Amino acid sequence: MGAAQGVAEGAGMPGLPRLVAVATAVPPYVLDQADVARRVRTMFADDALVQRLLPVFENSGIERRYSCVPVEWYYEPHDWADRNAIYVEAALTLLEAATREALDRAHARLEDVGAIVAVSTTGVATPSLDALLVERMGFRRTVRRLPVFGLGCAGGALGLARAASVARDLPGALTLFLVVELCALSFRRDDVTKSNVVATALFGDGAAAALLSVESERGPAVTASGEHLFEDTLDVMGWDVAADGLRAIFSRDIPALVERQFRPVLDDYLARSGMTMADVDRVLPHPGGVKVLDALERAFGLRPGALDDSRAVLREYGNMSAATVMFVLERALARGALADGSWRRALLTSMGPGFTAGFVTLER
Repeated sequence: MGAAQGVAEGAGMPGLPRLVAVATAVPPYVLDQADVARRVRTMFADDALVQRLLPVFENSGIERRYSCVPVEWYYEPHDWADRNAIYVEAALTLLEAATREALDRAHARLEDVGAIVAVSTTGVATPSLDALLVERMGFRRTVRRLPVFGLGCAGGALGLARAASVARDLPGALTLFLVVELCALSFRRDDVTKSNVVATALFGDGAAAALLSVESERGPAVTASGEHLFEDTLDVMGWDVAADGLRAIFSRDIPALVERQFRPVLDDYLARSGMTMADVDRVLPHPGGVKVLDALERAFGLRPGALDDSRAVLREYGNMSAATVMFVLERALARGALADGSWRRALLTSMGPGFTAGFVTLER
């Protein structure tokens, strides 16, 4: 996909995929941030590095997160097979819940769905999650499927862009965009690295579903999308695959990279769409962390703390990788930020392994 596709000036033009419904789902177990910090302090009482890093919990901007397993599960060792088996079952449960809620909000039926785009990077399923969900829920057997793996946190924006492209080619049916990430499963009790501690302070589990249609007359229209792969940044973020599961990779340079290099890439994307930041009324970025949000506010030219929806989602759910930006979008829709006449264009952004920036333009 190029830097910008499907650009349009009017929301009434034919063939534009619209977001007719967005829904989210979280697992049942709540991880209170203060309680997690106390448990980590006790669990790693003899490790000086972990004790020195404990302020990351208080400074994370997170109050609670959700987990697909109870907190006691994290006290025991688990290998890759154990973690992945939990991932598959919990992911399907969350995807089903989010899908049914999205269908209810759109007043649609399973048989109205003609395509499924499913994004996830925190586990492996073959057959893919979308195939398993078809069998589990009873979608029609001719549904088109596109499973997407490896995008990490960028998967929210880039997956939505792929779903919009599929929707353009599928008039007469709904396209279902699904994203699920179970990041908290990556915690390992015997790993005393900085990345593991940071991941333990940031990660939560969640899923989202969105329905797109080129025939709907309501909902924001997806008018453009794009992405940028930064040079020499393959080691900035990702997963190491180990015998006991996925191990998080974080570079301390991510906020600085965002502050230095994000704005020129953003301006280039907007220019390809014939726009500047002056044409954007709402900004909905993936909240990777407090320092990243601070850097994004400076890059967007916003006042400190202006990214209210992203900060609220980070506070209430933590970083759920690709799913998080869809929580931000749902929140903005629920509070009417994309429903009144005060906006024309919104920009949804996310960044992830690669190091990659993804953009989606929404228009009223």
